[in-house]
Amino acid sequence: MGKMPFSDMFGAKKSGATRRGGQSNYTIVDADKVSIVDELEEAGVSWFWSTDANGRLTYVSPSIAMSIASDIDALIGKPFQSLFAPTGGETDGRSLGLKLGTRKAFDNLTVKSLNEDKASLVLRLSGRPMMDGKKFSGFRGSAIDMTAEFRSKEEASRLAQYDTLTGLANRHRMELRIDSTLKTFRNTERPCALFMLDLDRFKQVNDTLGHAAGDQLLQQVAERLTSAIDGQGEIGRLGGDEFQVLMPDVEDRGELGAVAKKIIAMLSQPYSLDEGRTTIGCSVGIAIAPFDGETRDDLSRAADLALYASKNGGRGQFRFYAVDLEHDANLRKRMEEDLAQAIEAGQFGLEYQPIVSLDGNLVVALEAQYCWEDEERGRVDPATFLPIAEGSRLIVPIGEWGLRQACETAKDWPGSIRLAIKISAVQFTASGFVDLVEEVLKDTGLSAARLDLQLDESILQGEGSAVDLTLAALFKLGVRLTLDQFGSGLSSLNYLRRAPFNALNIGSNYFEPTASDEFGDMKMISAITTLAGAMGMETGASGIHAIEIMEKLRSHGIHTIQGYVFSDAISADEVTEALEAGDWSLAPTNAGSQRASRRTVFRKIGVIHEDHYYDITLRNLSRSGAMIQGLDNVPVGTAFVLDFGGGQLAVATVRRTMDDTQGVEFEQEMVDDGAGGLCTRHRVSPYELAEAGVPLEALSEGQRGAQRHGSKKAQTFPQFALSANAPEQFGKNAA
Repeated sequence: MGKMPFSDMFGAKKSGATRRGGQSNYTIVDADKVSIVDELEEAGVSWFWSTDANGRLTYVSPSIAMSIASDIDALIGKPFQSLFAPTGGETDGRSLGLKLGTRKAFDNLTVKSLNEDKASLVLRLSGRPMMDGKKFSGFRGSAIDMTAEFRSKEEASRLAQYDTLTGLANRHRMELRIDSTLKTFRNTERPCALFMLDLDRFKQVNDTLGHAAGDQLLQQVAERLTSAIDGQGEIGRLGGDEFQVLMPDVEDRGELGAVAKKIIAMLSQPYSLDEGRTTIGCSVGIAIAPFDGETRDDLSRAADLALYASKNGGRGQFRFYAVDLEHDANLRKRMEEDLAQAIEAGQFGLEYQPIVSLDGNLVVALEAQYCWEDEERGRVDPATFLPIAEGSRLIVPIGEWGLRQACETAKDWPGSIRLAIKISAVQFTASGFVDLVEEVLKDTGLSAARLDLQLDESILQGEGSAVDLTLAALFKLGVRLTLDQFGSGLSSLNYLRRAPFNALNIGSNYFEPTASDEFGDMKMISAITTLAGAMGMETGASGIHAIEIMEKLRSHGIHTIQGYVFSDAISADEVTEALEAGDWSLAPTNAGSQRASRRTVFRKIGVIHEDHYYDITLRNLSRSGAMIQGLDNVPVGTAFVLDFGGGQLAVATVRRTMDDTQGVEFEQEMVDDGAGGLCTRHRVSPYELAEAGVPLEALSEGQRGAQRHGSKKAQTFPQFALSANAPEQFGKNAA
């Protein structure tokens, strides 16, 4: 079907239009109209189209045809609405089809062409229905080319919503997306997660390689982030080195933790820049709606607090938001201020914990440990203040003081006794660290071979070449190098093969009881000792508090042990006194002070059985199970729901029972919480709690579990009694 004649499209052969007002009349004929239409089409001022009564194209200006197809004959006879779609995003042409279907005139409908083989043409359409007597015969209309104007507005809109450097959504767009998602999801009771990301050591790249290198790095980070998320959510750059990820319909903390680990691993790989290779890291905070907030402000604040906690925890980590993070943040800020004053006031001291060879139980080394006597707090646990010192870089001056003091003390020990001291990643990467070690050894006269620097695995996340150079320089000095807390997941076996480490210290997480072995993951420990032996390294273990665990480790080839099973940390004077007596050997004991030190491991949780809620003690926790204490006469096979607080409920079955202590196995394994601990994959939604009849904020932790699991059941007498050893306050909700 070819194009219809202009004479048929534009009316009779002669127009009746006549102009009066002068001395002459004139009549417009077809040739004039055709000429005018042709000129309008060729100039692009206006284009024309027409359809039959069924909406099929009968005419279209050649310029339109050439823009959306190879020739006009390829378009004639096709449904008009199949060729165009509204610019609002619909692809089925419903709006255009609706206009044509109503057989009413329309104006200024903006559409775009659907041919994927050619660039989209944007038109503003107007049309009028044509009648043959009383019978509808189709539409005739005009079109104006709006492509350039539309592209200009589209680009302006893109620039307003997207980051020009990375192409990711900008802060404004992310705010709109989060607001709209939360509003929609609140109505449908769906969850979504918000990630806050901050690049570690990015400023160092900018400062050393320049801003051009920093921009290139950010572009590569955006590409890796896009690959890591793989279409599961929207990614935004908020500015600088801050990024955000919105992931809808995900609340499984196991899945979210896996995504966070993937992001951290991908962003921590080396980057190739024009100025050279470099390595950075990434810290991640995660908040989940509706558990951690139902508005953008609340959810963003929760994710920010989680990010702050991950950075202060040592960087290169992720954290889930928890209610106590805000309280912890306030305490950290105050402690950071006090730490700075404590350095000036000389409130720090050193104590020394023996490291014992399992070949004869001889003391072969002493680890220097910081102690802080604060006027208000009293004695502060190093596990409390050292992470804060690292996060604020106060560990650099503290570490320099500690290294000098420890070497000065150790120079008078017998030559067979080594000095061990932990070095954080912050110290290791600080400018002039190797020079400091060399200077201290020279000033104190301590032999380099007697200094054992225990390096945390996180140093391996640093810039590869810089780490290699520092390790090589330390090795050249002759100091002993130990990779501390091995097994946190950061070490590459290839790196271990070429790095100059003398020993591996196995991470204490391997000694936590599991459902299958109360002494920990001994199969993994055996594999590590075999690996270390093949690489010519010794193996040690720290934090050991019981003879039974020590004997297990001895049987698996561990060389040295450190922990309360042999001795607490003692003063320098006590070390001197012990060494003056000759060879120093220690007998293992189960009577050390490890229980006081590990008391924070024990905490109150709830147990729900039928319609009763019991407050009991959590003794230990693993991925697959836990040990609880506080209930008497609980038979094997009993099903419990453990309430860990914050909506964390875990279904568990008693697998073994010993008086008032039970070992339980979880129906679903726990997952990493990002802070070295464990958490449940899922939480009870506030929506579900509201359905139970009580708003979330009105429920205490214990009441939440009881309300959820027991409110609709008839009340019965409690089946189990609290043990006589349970603290008095643990019995208040038993019946």
